[in-house]
Amino acid sequence: MNSCTKIITLGLLQLLLITSVLAQEAPDLDVFTIGRIKYGGGGDWYSDPSALPNLLGFLEQETGIKAAEREVPVEPSDRAIFNLPYLYLTGHGNVKFTDEEAANLRRHLTSGGFLHVDDNYGLDEHFRREIKKVFPNARLEEIPYSHPIFHSHFDFANGLPKIHEHDNMPPQGFGIFYEGEMVLFYTYECDLGDGWEDPDVHHDPEEVRIKALKMGVNIIVYALQRFN
Repeated sequence: MNSCTKIITLGLLQLLLITSVLAQEAPDLDVFTIGRIKYGGGGDWYSDPSALPNLLGFLEQETGIKAAEREVPVEPSDRAIFNLPYLYLTGHGNVKFTDEEAANLRRHLTSGGFLHVDDNYGLDEHFRREIKKVFPNARLEEIPYSHPIFHSHFDFANGLPKIHEHDNMPPQGFGIFYEGEMVLFYTYECDLGDGWEDPDVHHDPEEVRIKALKMGVNIIVYALQRFN
């Protein structure tokens, strides 16, 4: 294990310790996984079923971080969310948070958690409405290409890769910050999740899939390095 991987692993252990104290439960400190947000409102929170297993496998391959084979579905109101420091939300349609869910998400994200929201086309207006319940006084800020999230493990000098065309707009990354730290990263007009899927799902060229996977690793590594 090289020094960079040791630093990342230390950050992971520290982050898991913080969230386990909040949940009063001890997670498996040897394995990293992703919590997939199971939201209400009718949107397909479960879309791209092969995406996160592929990303977790690529993460372990490229960084040496021990990763689970699959993600863990979790509802925003569930106490178990505090054992999942890295969360992911995607879909094509409506998202709806109750007041309880919004409060639980806010508590998690302001006490060490991180959320990656990935627009799978059609999510944008619903996500922007609901995230105001979670952070009513914060705004989504466009993230410059110089930000560490684009350089944490692989170098993306021009920001997010374009995976699927959607409305032929450039991909953009937005963030929400708490006490100077980015706690939420929103990938818009990019569709990383489709790029993470099995090759026979969208028939993306291999170089496009690798770009998507590398950017996914960057997001995870950035989230873990915040505690170093």
